[in-house]
Amino acid sequence: MKTLTCTTPGQLSYGESPKPELKKGHAIIRIRRIGICGTDLHAFEGTQPFFSYPRVLGHELSGELVEADGAPDFTAGESVTCIPYFNCGQCIACRNGKPNCCTNIAVCGVHTDGGMVEYLQVPSTALLRGNGLSFDALALVEPLAIGAHGVRRANVQPGEFVAVIGAGPIGLGILEFARIAGAQVIAVDIHEGRLDFCRSKLNIAHTINASKENVAEALKGITNGDFPTVVIDATGSQRAINEGFHYLAHGGRYVLVGLQRGELIVSHPEFHKREATLMSSRNATRQDFEHVMQAMMSGAVDPTNYITHRVNFDEVTAHFASWINPANGVIKAMINF
Repeated sequence: MKTLTCTTPGQLSYGESPKPELKKGHAIIRIRRIGICGTDLHAFEGTQPFFSYPRVLGHELSGELVEADGAPDFTAGESVTCIPYFNCGQCIACRNGKPNCCTNIAVCGVHTDGGMVEYLQVPSTALLRGNGLSFDALALVEPLAIGAHGVRRANVQPGEFVAVIGAGPIGLGILEFARIAGAQVIAVDIHEGRLDFCRSKLNIAHTINASKENVAEALKGITNGDFPTVVIDATGSQRAINEGFHYLAHGGRYVLVGLQRGELIVSHPEFHKREATLMSSRNATRQDFEHVMQAMMSGAVDPTNYITHRVNFDEVTAHFASWINPANGVIKAMINF
């Protein structure tokens, strides 16, 4: 079968490998769509934590079920996606209903080879039925679920101000699901094109260009002097994460979805006086995936908004590096297989 491997940073290589043979408790998917996310791009750049080479990338996936063991409710030929965080089911996180941060987690395309292959074998427990959604929509469920999970971690309430720092693909999902939760959402980014996308496609009323405005003063004005009760970082930038502590209302919640390699640097008195809550948000759970799919099916989320670039599988190496450059306006690149 056809395979595309990231052999070293900056190098993608096509090849052939054997089609997987079905294992007990697993399913084989004929891949039809592969979405490209920040993890894939960082791996290509050589800046992705918890990563080793060579690796087949890709975890935003959809396709047709070929065969399965231990999935009695599924039928060969139906459209599916999967939860690409393969968990052990035994550790303290799994026992407590948090498989998304399993101590032995194997993320497809990060810790194990991913979906840039013709056929992919996954645990049958990871399957999600397509429910009539298109292959494009199903490949977008995973990144949007990460946003939905961050919003759920923050326990966003109707009417409260939520500032989302970073309007990349994950940040956009956070913005969308914070809006769906009834919040007054504020998008903060340094790229005007992304802020235009927030206004025109996601109906976000408040946007701040951090390269042109004083973010703290702008937030103070929008919130009538109170500052946001929720701040969610989706940048993965150490500087942005550290500055985000200063944007938070007293008594507020700060959720870190973006991941960076360095340390958090915060004035303890500034954080302490707010009696603030700091949380991380990792991956997503089945509940979040189902929430996203229901939002798509109801029309609350239009997945076609996100796809700005599309190529066929045999064209990926010619375009992949260009998707890193923000000037190219990439929101979501989608690969047709």
